[in-house]
Amino acid sequence: MKIVSWNVNSLRVRVEHVSDWLKTNQPDLLCLQELKMPDSEFPSEVFTELGYHSAFTGQKTYNGVAILSKQPLENVVTDLPDFEDPMRRYIAGDYSLENGETLRIVNVYVPNGQALDSDKFIYKRAWFEKLRLAMRATLSENKNTVLVGDFNITPSDLDVHAPEKWAGKIHCSDIERLMLQKLMSEGLYDTYRHFNKEGDQFSWWDYRGAGYRANEGLRIDLVLSSSAMLDKATDSSIDETPRKLERPSDHTPAIAEYLV
Repeated sequence: MKIVSWNVNSLRVRVEHVSDWLKTNQPDLLCLQELKMPDSEFPSEVFTELGYHSAFTGQKTYNGVAILSKQPLENVVTDLPDFEDPMRRYIAGDYSLENGETLRIVNVYVPNGQALDSDKFIYKRAWFEKLRLAMRATLSENKNTVLVGDFNITPSDLDVHAPEKWAGKIHCSDIERLMLQKLMSEGLYDTYRHFNKEGDQFSWWDYRGAGYRANEGLRIDLVLSSSAMLDKATDSSIDETPRKLERPSDHTPAIAEYLV
């Protein structure tokens, strides 16, 4: 089973990138962030033709998340529990596994935060705390849980191209990493780092300054597995192929594979 997270930075612009990637890679679940389109414009028919069901929640210009799945999701939720927010950043649903069990898949687009002294960072902290509490409840009810998304946080210096340059800045600050650690302490594990112990592989590169060619990136797109799902995990990787295309997203797919 293959679960993928990909911030596409406008699905309207990159629907062909996504559909081509689906054809080639055939994931069971593809979780997208930054759709940047209202629900009325979501291209469900494109994915239906490829054999995928779509669950999504979007808004014009900003944010938006979706889950494309080979089997339809059940019990879909599109609001972060106990947090009033018009921003479309959270979607979750139940997916039936081949072994007869159920997987709870959760896809998030965590607020960027802008800067540690900004109002947007206050929002990021509040949003993230509600996510932690929501995942505590989710994990208590679903042993098979996978949380994916663009977290806008690097787990450690291994996930930063130049730790000294990024030290104390947004995405790489101690307070954000503590937030992530607290979330993971509820019972989640970084699937990529479980299989890959070395640094220098990233999921995001700035468009500016030839960031990708210089490999000046961050690993902020994560697949976090519950203990039961980590036991089923067989591999985790980052696919840079879409980042090499014309007009790419600044993110690339983060992948985890499981034997279920």
